[in-house]
Amino acid sequence: MAEDRTDNRQKRVDSVQDTAAEVRAILQKHQLVEGLVQKQDMPRQELVEGLVHKQNIAELKHKLDTLHPADIAAILEQLPLDERMSVWNMVKAELDGEILLEVSDAVRETLIADMDPEELVAATGQLDTDEIADLAPDLPDEVIADVFRSLSVEEREQLRAALSYPEDTVGALMDFEMVTVREDVTLEVVLRYLRRMEELPENTDQLFVVDRHESLRGVLPISQLVVAAPERLVSDVMTTDFVSFQPDNKADDAAQAVERYDLVSAPVVDVRNRIVGRVTVTDIVDYIREDTENEILGKVGLRDEDLFSSVWKSARNRWLWLAINLCTAFFASRVIGLFEGSIEKLVALAALMPIVAAIAGNSGNQTVALIVRALAFGEINRANAKRLLAKELSVAFLNGLMWGGVAGAFAWLLYGSIGLGLVMVGAMMLNLLVGAAVGMFVPLMLQKMNRDPAIGSSVLLTFSTDSMGFLIFLGLATLFLV
Repeated sequence: MAEDRTDNRQKRVDSVQDTAAEVRAILQKHQLVEGLVQKQDMPRQELVEGLVHKQNIAELKHKLDTLHPADIAAILEQLPLDERMSVWNMVKAELDGEILLEVSDAVRETLIADMDPEELVAATGQLDTDEIADLAPDLPDEVIADVFRSLSVEEREQLRAALSYPEDTVGALMDFEMVTVREDVTLEVVLRYLRRMEELPENTDQLFVVDRHESLRGVLPISQLVVAAPERLVSDVMTTDFVSFQPDNKADDAAQAVERYDLVSAPVVDVRNRIVGRVTVTDIVDYIREDTENEILGKVGLRDEDLFSSVWKSARNRWLWLAINLCTAFFASRVIGLFEGSIEKLVALAALMPIVAAIAGNSGNQTVALIVRALAFGEINRANAKRLLAKELSVAFLNGLMWGGVAGAFAWLLYGSIGLGLVMVGAMMLNLLVGAAVGMFVPLMLQKMNRDPAIGSSVLLTFSTDSMGFLIFLGLATLFLV
């Protein structure tokens, strides 16, 4: 069964790629046909062009009408800007809101810029309040004001609440679609109540049991509701041992709990234990995906970027960390400049010093990855931090001794100098220790400063291992060889 599910998922991924290729082929065919028609000199030229254009649009619309909003979003992200706008204008208006939720922030910006305020209000009006909150930062103020006026009093309060929480908290992730029941009714009453609904909210694996003051008393799993005798009371069947969150809890902590306890949904309660919403596995998966994408981009100093944005915009997006890298490179070059005399006397130093820096950088990156993962899962605390540092330094020392020995033997055989080989061993051992120390301290320092420990760590690590590697290797060589 697991293999079947994997095959089905792969077919789904492949179908999106194939569909994107089909859409582009249709667009290119339409452009080609319309171009040929325009070049022809024939009677009723405008009529023929209009018929061809309508036929082309009808074919593409028919293709888009068969697709899920998430598939359309994936296709839009793969299209250059002009083709993207052509496809976007052919999408059914009732799908606009869902597609805007699915696309990346950068692509969403281009789509919203192409929409009138009335279109944005209509698209937003199709969404739930928690989904509107996700889009709100990208919408113009006048659109948000119109959306507020179109909501009911309850929905306005829900939207205000969702917008009041930082992006990395449970409150920003929670939705307000949930089913609550009272503990003093029978299961038969609950079943009749559910049958009157058009459909259950997505990811409803349990109902939330509340008292008359909306205080959470327990949860009623759907599995128990289905198999238990209809005449039994909710209070007899409900579970009081459950996981709940508060709106100001960290989203990372909630993600860990969802993974640890295999949760599909969990209630969100305020300080008085009154239920205010719920978090679902879908919300958590979306958060993890977005956080992972930001982390990958952040490691190389990028923000979310449209793949087909303008050259100028893409260039500006990459300036910050390139400027930082340039400064660190200048610093490293000045370290080398301090030992120009030594390098002139022993040219082999110029060939060997990049090895010292590169090995320490790779080793330090391994430490960074380990520490960032441990921070994400809450595995590091004051009690074990010193022991972990001692362990990482010991690993670096052992690796430095082993691979420094290999590099030293290589230098000895290549240049016939045992002294150069010993300097190589010492420099690699010391620089690997530097890489391990920096690889541990930088993520911890960034987390203490309330910054993402994954962003910037690699740049600072490279700067440290390059500069210190050159300084240590050339310093030892100057001291013992020159």
